[in-house]
Amino acid sequence: MQAAPDDSQGKAPPGPRERPGAQVAVVMERVLQPNRWEDAAFRVLEVIPDEGGFGETPRKLFDDGRHSRWLYPGFRIELFPDECKGYFLNLTSGKPVWFVMWRLDENDPLMAWPQQVSVSYIECDRWMAAEEHVDNIPLPDPLCEWLRLFTNENFRPEQKRKQRANSFLSPQERDDQSGCG
Repeated sequence: MQAAPDDSQGKAPPGPRERPGAQVAVVMERVLQPNRWEDAAFRVLEVIPDEGGFGETPRKLFDDGRHSRWLYPGFRIELFPDECKGYFLNLTSGKPVWFVMWRLDENDPLMAWPQQVSVSYIECDRWMAAEEHVDNIPLPDPLCEWLRLFTNENFRPEQKRKQRANSFLSPQERDDQSGCG
């Protein structure tokens, strides 16, 4: 039996298309004993481009004994077409932002670690619903434009669903819709 001819002629099958994305690093600040009830307070100061020069491990940038700043490199933000509604909500909020989800270190209460970075309002909402710590930082204008172009190309607003004709509703449902009852 003869083998079927090979139509690929040595070509590799096309791979998945790379998603638009960017490498970023997060800068966080820790303030020791910000008040008498807390040992430390944390906040995200910046999200900055990470072009590979920061290495792979977090490092202390500054420490005066009370305030310290830490750089956390190696975050990749990718844009997904099915997340465009979240990007749209962020862009139309008036002040588009980065969302950074971070957690306290389980073994050292004086340390916190960023976990994820996003530009999706909906993803941020999921994190907050899970009671995660989330800070937001203004999104620079060039990145707003990048996000706007991707969102405009891929966002398809949901179509409003047709309402069932009143003749198909029960009397109770009709009363509920009219506000009577």
